[in-house]
Amino acid sequence: MIYRADIGSQRFTWPSLKQLLAHASPARTGDALAGLSASGPVERIAAQHCLADVPLKAFLDDILEVDGDDVTALIMDQHDPAAFAVISSLTVGGLRDWLLDGSVTGDDLAGIAWGLTPEMVAAVSKIMRAQDLIAVAAKIEVVTKFRSTIGLRGRLSTRNQPNHPADDSRGIALSAIDGLLMGTGDAVIGVNPATDTVPDYIRICEVLEAIRTQLDIPTQHCLLGHVSTAIKAMEHNAPVDLVFQSVAGSTKANAGFGVTLPMLDEAFDAVHSLNRAPAGSNLMYFETGQGAALSADAHHDMDQQTMETRAYAVARQYKPLLVNTVVGFIGPEYLADGKQIIRAALEDHFCGKLLGLPMGVDVCYTNHSYADQEDMDVLLTVLSAAGVSFVITVPGSDDIMLNYQTLSHHDAHFIRDTLHRPPAPEFEAWMARMGIGTPDVALPSIEGALGQLRLPAA
Repeated sequence: MIYRADIGSQRFTWPSLKQLLAHASPARTGDALAGLSASGPVERIAAQHCLADVPLKAFLDDILEVDGDDVTALIMDQHDPAAFAVISSLTVGGLRDWLLDGSVTGDDLAGIAWGLTPEMVAAVSKIMRAQDLIAVAAKIEVVTKFRSTIGLRGRLSTRNQPNHPADDSRGIALSAIDGLLMGTGDAVIGVNPATDTVPDYIRICEVLEAIRTQLDIPTQHCLLGHVSTAIKAMEHNAPVDLVFQSVAGSTKANAGFGVTLPMLDEAFDAVHSLNRAPAGSNLMYFETGQGAALSADAHHDMDQQTMETRAYAVARQYKPLLVNTVVGFIGPEYLADGKQIIRAALEDHFCGKLLGLPMGVDVCYTNHSYADQEDMDVLLTVLSAAGVSFVITVPGSDDIMLNYQTLSHHDAHFIRDTLHRPPAPEFEAWMARMGIGTPDVALPSIEGALGQLRLPAA
C-alpha cells in the first residue's frame, strides 16, 4: 500500500508502512546512520499526520514481515482478537485520543495489552509529545512479585548494581553493602560480570546469596551473565534467583546476543524448577535498548524505536519480574545527546508498560555522548512522574566496570524525599528494622558490615 500526505504544496509518499513508521519517528542519530530517517522536519510532520490516519487494523493486514523471523511469528501468535476488539475501529490518532481520555483507566489499558502489537504501540508513541507519554504511562500499574513487590503505584524500586572490574567477591560485596546502607536494591541486587564462566557465575551467585540471607533482605539477586551460562550453572545447583538475558526485536538481532527463543524457554523452565520462589513469582529479567538491532545489522530496514518495541514481545512472553531499557548505554551513534536519550527513554517506558511489562530504565549515558548528569536528573524526575517501576543505581553514578555514567544511590533518596516514592513495601519494612533512613540511628560502617559477612571461598 502507498501512503501519502500533503504539507502545503509538497506531497510526500511512502511505499510501505515500515517506511512511514521510520519517517514519522522523532529525529535520532541511529535512524540517520541507517538511512531511514525523514529528509527533514517537514517530511517528519507529514509522516506523523499520515500515520495518525492509519487504521490499527492495517498493522494486522500489512504486517511488518521478516521472512523466517520467529519474533514476527511470536507477535502474531500473541495477538488477542478479543482484547483488540475494544479498539479495533480506531486509527493510530484515535488510539492516542483514547489513551489520553480521562475516563480511560489503567485497568482499561491493561485490558487491551495483548490486543496490541508492538508496531501499533510504536506507531502511537511517534505522534505523542513527551507529556502524553508520561500521562498515559502513569495510568498503568504493572505489578510483579518475588520476595519483594515491584511496580505498585506511588513507589519506585531500585536495582543495586555492585559491578567490579575483576569480579572480586569482596569488591562486589563492598559495593552491594554501600547501596544497601543507602536503601537501594529492592528490585534486585544485580551484577554485570566481567567474565562469563560457569565457576565465576556460581561463585558470584553464592556471594549475592550470602549477602541476602545473612542480612535477611526481602529482595532477589541476579548475575547478568549469558542465559546459556545460567542454564549450566543451574545444572550445578547454583543459587539462581533471576535468569537474565538481553533481547532484541528480530531473530537475527537475538542471534547477535547468542540467544534463541527455545533457549529462553529452557531457561524459563529451569529457573522455575529450582523452587526458590513462592508460587506465581516472576523469575526472568530482560534488558533492551534502542539501536541494538541496528548495531548487529539486524533491523530489517525498520527504525530503531519500532525494533525496540518488538523486543518487548519477546520479554512479555516469559512473565518477567523486571525489564529495563539501557537507554543511553549504546552510545551517541544511536542516541546523540540528552534530548534524544530523554525522548527515547519516555518512548521505551510508555511502550513497555502499554504492552504489559514491568518497565524500568537505566538512566544513563556514555562519556562520549553529548549528555551530562543534569540530563539524567531531568530524566529520572520525569520517569518517576510516569510511574517507572525501577531505576539502576551505583556508587557515585560511575560504573567502574562498564565505564558509563548512570544514577547514584543518592539519586534514589532525592526521588523519595522530593516525589515521595518509597521502595517496595517489604524492603521498606526491612529498612525500618535496620534503621536505614532513620535519623539519628547509627549504622555500621561499610567495612564493618562487610567484616561481619561470611562470604564463600573464592
